[in-house]
Amino acid sequence: MATAIQTATLQRVAQIFDAQVPFHNLLGLDIKRYDLDGVEVTIRMKPELIGNIHQQILHGGVTATILDVVGGLTAFAGLVASRDDWSLEALQQRLKTLGTIDMRVDYLRPGRGDVFTGTGSVIRAGNRVSVCRMELHNEQGTHIAFGTGTYMVG
Repeated sequence: MATAIQTATLQRVAQIFDAQVPFHNLLGLDIKRYDLDGVEVTIRMKPELIGNIHQQILHGGVTATILDVVGGLTAFAGLVASRDDWSLEALQQRLKTLGTIDMRVDYLRPGRGDVFTGTGSVIRAGNRVSVCRMELHNEQGTHIAFGTGTYMVG
């Protein structure tokens, strides 16, 4: 069960990622769920996101971006969940250092669809570095891509 500080922190992080990052706004990223149990980020297909004009599929860079955002959010949630005695100040400091160290993307199928959903899970939650697995599916449940990311969390 999440503490009030954990819940408030994740809500604030979701708000920052969802509304205050200009690139996320440009892409149309929408955080549908973000809590200690996981993250769900969606993006609706639009002409500006097409990477192959002949096949009308999602640009690979957009796919990688969704997976990276999901990975960062997942890594931070894993850090928040690692203890229940965080102070708000300590978590805010940790958020300032959140960053991608390394990420691998495996493109499984062309990005066809109207709505794409990214989800993530923690493989290893460390005090400084976390490793996550991320997946991207379309609205029909077709697995488009998955990624593995290593994130600085402290």
